[in-house]
Amino acid sequence: MKQDAFITVFTPAYNRAHTLPRTYESLKKQSMKSFEWLIVDDGSTDGTRELVKSWIDAERDFRIRYLYKENGGMHTAYNAAYENIHTELSICIDSDDCLAEEAIRKIFDFWNSVKKEDYAGIIGLDADFSGNVIGKGFEEGIRDTTFLEYYRRGGQGDKKFVYRTEVVKQYPPYPEFEGEHYVGLSCKYALIDQDYRLAVLNDVLCNVEYQADGHSRSMYAEYLKNPKGFSYYRKIFMQYPISNTKLITYTIHYISSSVIGKNRHYIAESPRKLLTILLTPLGLVLSLYIRLKAKPQMKA
Repeated sequence: MKQDAFITVFTPAYNRAHTLPRTYESLKKQSMKSFEWLIVDDGSTDGTRELVKSWIDAERDFRIRYLYKENGGMHTAYNAAYENIHTELSICIDSDDCLAEEAIRKIFDFWNSVKKEDYAGIIGLDADFSGNVIGKGFEEGIRDTTFLEYYRRGGQGDKKFVYRTEVVKQYPPYPEFEGEHYVGLSCKYALIDQDYRLAVLNDVLCNVEYQADGHSRSMYAEYLKNPKGFSYYRKIFMQYPISNTKLITYTIHYISSSVIGKNRHYIAESPRKLLTILLTPLGLVLSLYIRLKAKPQMKA
């Protein structure tokens, strides 16, 4: 019998019918079934729809929902997910990852112990399939933090975020630029940081595997194809930089993306106008370097 869900596990998927079964198996292994699984199909052409429909018909322990949308990139799938999530909490488990053993019960128990303190949600750990924590864990004794604060204090590696749905919906959706498919997801986390903190759960919530077709393998080409998305992302982190060194890096990349995107108003739109003026020569050089490095990636 399906239990009432307190959390939505949502999974953006684009042509991942070959890895989704692994994700599904990790959900079936959860001893606590008080969740629903929302698969956001970002325009797949590999039989994902048929695969998920078969699970919906067969699953008796938890609810599975399937949502199809035209391909638009990970951030647009997040937008679609948040529009369709109605549970108290939500967590994203990518289509090539697994929900960690007993993650739902750990989240439920921990959240009920801290929810009265008005946190935005929970920050937990990612690990690889061998159980090795990605990057660094949390400092001993730390009770709460923010996304930005964790990295300002020397944190490393991806972390897993469990957000209150009502908090996420207070902030605008990721911008969707015509013809582009990328906006960095963490820019929303930085905005939420300005108003809320996250309760620290020093435990693994997700086991991850990075696929060879991910953005990191073709980043220079991504810069060329998504200049408005990268400009938006950089502007957010120019306002809330992790460090002064990062501020300079963000600004140079903002200039470069603005040049690639032919935005003549990039200085007027910059949150750091003087710094943008001073670093424009370096931004121009970076834009040329990106075009050079992207050529073989664009042909692949």
